[in-house]
Amino acid sequence: MIIFWHRKDLRITDNIGLNYARQKTDKVIGLFCLDPAILTSDDISPSRVLYLLQSLQELISNYEKIGGTFLIFQQFPAPFIPVLAEKLQAEAVYWNLDVEPYSKKRDEEIEHLLAKKSIKTETFWDQLLHSPGEVFTQGNKPYTVYSPFWRNWSVKEKTAPVTAPQTLQKLTDEELKIAEELGSISLPSLEELGFNWQEELMLDGGEKCAQERLDYFVNELLINYDENRNYPALDGTSLLSAPIKFGCISPRILWRYTVESLDNCRSDEEKENIIAWQKELAWREFYQHCLYFFPELAEGAYRQQFKHFPWQNDEEKFKAWCEGKTGYPMVDASMRQLNATGWMHNRCRMIVASFLTKDLIIDWRWGEKYFMQKLYDGDLSANNGGWQWSASTGMDPKPLRIFNPASQAQKYDPEAEYIRKWLPEIASLDTSALLTGKITPMEAHSCGYVTPIVDHKQQQGLFKALYNQQKNN
Repeated sequence: MIIFWHRKDLRITDNIGLNYARQKTDKVIGLFCLDPAILTSDDISPSRVLYLLQSLQELISNYEKIGGTFLIFQQFPAPFIPVLAEKLQAEAVYWNLDVEPYSKKRDEEIEHLLAKKSIKTETFWDQLLHSPGEVFTQGNKPYTVYSPFWRNWSVKEKTAPVTAPQTLQKLTDEELKIAEELGSISLPSLEELGFNWQEELMLDGGEKCAQERLDYFVNELLINYDENRNYPALDGTSLLSAPIKFGCISPRILWRYTVESLDNCRSDEEKENIIAWQKELAWREFYQHCLYFFPELAEGAYRQQFKHFPWQNDEEKFKAWCEGKTGYPMVDASMRQLNATGWMHNRCRMIVASFLTKDLIIDWRWGEKYFMQKLYDGDLSANNGGWQWSASTGMDPKPLRIFNPASQAQKYDPEAEYIRKWLPEIASLDTSALLTGKITPMEAHSCGYVTPIVDHKQQQGLFKALYNQQKNN
């Protein structure tokens, strides 16, 4: 028997660790631990837990379809997994690796405990097309700038997808009894875990929905991706961030689709759109490599001189930002979308992050945490990387970048469709007023909307002064 511990790989299709386990034996037992350390953390999102549960429900069903057993426990993985493996007399425990500091520390502890019980472990890199250490600079160091990372990463040969197991052997009744005595449970509901989320997700969890969305995106949207992805009122992005984060679809399958699309290209413009999406896949891997080699990113700024930036951290302004009540329509629409759906368009993520850090001069870590408390696709490496990019504290050759909410709205929501959808109280106002934010106090009051809590031009000057002061220290 091999126990295969699922974590961020909630699928049986093209799962490297699971594939290796099945090559060894047909008695591969699926395992997932609902980790209290994660479920009780202060940056957990109810919508993300819902997506997790939906994905697990389908994964359990897929194991059962091929004759296997999938076990759910609500336990701290260490020291529980070694106890389970010993009681079931498993020969080995396999799992796919992760880049996050908590996961790395937890995995080391479990590996040590299993070794003490003479139970083998095998670990694999599954969630990346190139594992940490495969893409280094000429000086044999990890990249800290995206562009050269992309140039090196993009030309390296990518591993092909692996086959899914077709049959598995289940636990015996005696073994199932042992698992039950150790606390195995049926998959709990969101409410049973203490969470509440009544809204529908942008994309339901599981392999099937992920594959259907990928097919639709590649066949219908990819051809115009590079342009349409910037317009939040359009369905122009892949919406695959949550499936990728939870491993409901593999990066190898995503890459294979891009290669096949390039082979079928009919114009240079089509090629540019496909490569634009490949670059987004590479951004994800860049941030994962960065977090792996620089785990301190999870705690603070990458750039040394910005570790002690004099953020103003006004709690009332932060509350207004969180609630979408800043008086800047594009910012407020974006935050309302996040609060209502557990998701925000990527262009909008950049706009609101710039506004929080550069206009409100609030510590980017406040925004990073709020995003993780709301996003159903919240991923530490991508979220941290994006926030540090926006705050000018991260790995970026052009760090001082300030977004003007009005010019962003005029460029990417020219008819104010997105703003009107998420700010219905001001939907009847002129488009120019919605885009520029030049709404009179009387109009704002009559609509039940707020006046701007800061002056963008003034705050931009203040931030630049603080930035240059820190930079020259």
